Amino acid sequence: MRARKILRLTGADTRDFLQGLITNDINKIDQGLVYAAMLTPQGKYLADFFLSADGADVLLDVDAELAEALLKRLTMYRLRAKVEISLTDLVVKRGTGPIPEGALADPRNSDLGWRLIGQDGGEDNSDWAALHVAHCVPQSGIELGPDSYILEMGFEALNGVDFRKGCYVGQEVTARMKHKTELRKGLRVVEITGAAPVGSAITAADKPVGTLFTQAGGKAIAYLRFDRAKGEMQAESAHISLG
Repeated sequence: MRARKILRLTGADTRDFLQGLITNDINKIDQGLVYAAMLTPQGKYLADFFLSADGADVLLDVDAELAEALLKRLTMYRLRAKVEISLTDLVVKRGTGPIPEGALADPRNSDLGWRLIGQDGGEDNSDWAALHVAHCVPQSGIELGPDSYILEMGFEALNGVDFRKGCYVGQEVTARMKHKTELRKGLRVVEITGAAPVGSAITAADKPVGTLFTQAGGKAIAYLRFDRAKGEMQAESAHISLG
């Protein structure tokens, strides 16, 4: 598992503050774990994370490499809001077996098991790469990057965006992509024979089609231009098809 960091947000305005920034409805944390993202004003990806309630506080579980920049971004937006944001020493444990006390189900897909924030981290022996590929789950630093649009990255299917919650940073672009355009590019699960490095270019008939990412068990996550993703495709020596 990529290292994670846990931020704590506390204060009377915490929920209202987050509601104006994140892609999902913060009030869903009363029912369980919430998966969401923060975007640029242009609608591009900054960070994805999980949110959970800890009493009146909110815990934010984010990729460690994004934590410092996210903390700075949240602090920049805070202005006069009654919110304090701090980095904690808490860690994350995850698994797909029986849910331990205090753990919460992964909201992206039930097959992804549970997550538990506490003093002990780690994960069980689940084949996480295979699970991510099977359910087309993108990861920060692999499929997700600063040029990503969350709808192309499958956030709607992963319960990471709420189109009824109201305004947030980047909401206008996201809503327009949802309601006024047809996605021409995005992540798809493909069949792969052989292997190629993450980030390898995918071609078909010598034309660029997309990029290859996480691979497991003869399948892979690929970012594709849909009008060109037909028939046999290649990524270095690997052969790829939509199956």
